[in-house]
Amino acid sequence: MYFCKIIMNKKVAFYTLGCKLNFSETSSIGRIFKDAGYETTAFNSQADVYVINTCSVTDHADKKCRKVVKEALKYSPNAYITIVGCYAQLKPQEIANIPGVDMVLGAAEKFNIIEHINDLTKQEKTIVHNAPIDETNQFVSAYSIGDRTRTFLKVQDGCDYSCTFCTIPLARGASRSGKIEDIVRQAEEIAASGVKEIVLTGVNIGDFGVRDGERQDRFLDLVKALDEVEGIDRIRISSIEPNLLANDIIEFVAQSKRFVPHFHMPLQSGNNKILGMMRRRYKRELYAERVAKIKSLMPDCCIGVDVIVGFPGETREDFLDTYNFLNEMDISYLHVFTYSERENTIAAQMEGAVPGAQRSDRSKMLHILSEKKRRAFYENQLSKIGDVLFESDEKEGFMHGFSKNYVKVRTAYDPLLVNEVIQVRFTSITETGEVEIEELPEVFIHA
Repeated sequence: MYFCKIIMNKKVAFYTLGCKLNFSETSSIGRIFKDAGYETTAFNSQADVYVINTCSVTDHADKKCRKVVKEALKYSPNAYITIVGCYAQLKPQEIANIPGVDMVLGAAEKFNIIEHINDLTKQEKTIVHNAPIDETNQFVSAYSIGDRTRTFLKVQDGCDYSCTFCTIPLARGASRSGKIEDIVRQAEEIAASGVKEIVLTGVNIGDFGVRDGERQDRFLDLVKALDEVEGIDRIRISSIEPNLLANDIIEFVAQSKRFVPHFHMPLQSGNNKILGMMRRRYKRELYAERVAKIKSLMPDCCIGVDVIVGFPGETREDFLDTYNFLNEMDISYLHVFTYSERENTIAAQMEGAVPGAQRSDRSKMLHILSEKKRRAFYENQLSKIGDVLFESDEKEGFMHGFSKNYVKVRTAYDPLLVNEVIQVRFTSITETGEVEIEELPEVFIHA
């Protein structure tokens, strides 16, 4: 419940850096502004308030934040600039020193943004509201809006894991979740808006079910409840740790009405020594078991993998161990991250730093492997029939869509196809790596 003074004829614009979770939270903050009487406008137009939602996972957070602030002030020199998000929690004073920033809000304060902004009076000194992260213990629901095709629905926040390279627990606090009945109600609201696909998002969604510091539900319980929501065609799990993707979840998804055959499982390293140094909660053997289980029940399932190269102590032999492990597995694509040092992490103090050039070379090798894996996955889908949900984008006369198992397709732009699920046959792969299709006689699967 948000209480605030209604401010008329004021405009607010948003810019989001980072993950799907950030996008869902930006949308929810946008609804708070709307309830307070603000009109949302495009970032590249004149606004009274700019809200920049930041990330700490990717490199150069300071540089990116400075650039976005500079852009905002170019469009509206007297605008009120507020910074929220993970970077704002971790380094509020660093952000406060960026010219033009009026307010910095930490993790516990960002959803009370209207109360903090008040009358938009600019002060000589940047205002900082940043409570210790252990005071961030409430789950605040969020879901994205504005995309007719899909919505990112936040089901969990924070993390109780202690991976040596990660600052997320410092930026978002302990693991906590919403109630199943509340999340189901939000899914029903999303369905009523005409959106066809929900993507479940969070920091560690497999750890769903913790409230008030105690486990009260399981992720499988949530999955089963959401599978009964009418009006939603597809539900996609954004990312889930391999140790938390239990066989009963895989088995349920394989026969569910709405959950799609697509899993994104972080691996980070295919070498057990490096996994131990990272403090990951599994070994590569368990990861391989999960992939085998998925493929045994869903042969056409798409499996994405996160992997980090250049972690401290990673020798060339360790990296090749990872490369060969990934090369031999039946996976579909990689998200490759080059390790970079983060303050206040154990890994930043470790010996054996990998030279930058070697990190870059290893990253290039895995990017090439990812393209090889994606193409092999797409080639395996050719001549098969699938349901594609088309999006509203148009580029050079073409539009795009995704199948349930995350095959990206293209076809000639047709406004009647936007946000429709169409049954197609996959026919060929374009030079740019998308799959071309032919529509089948029963064109519209869902109106």
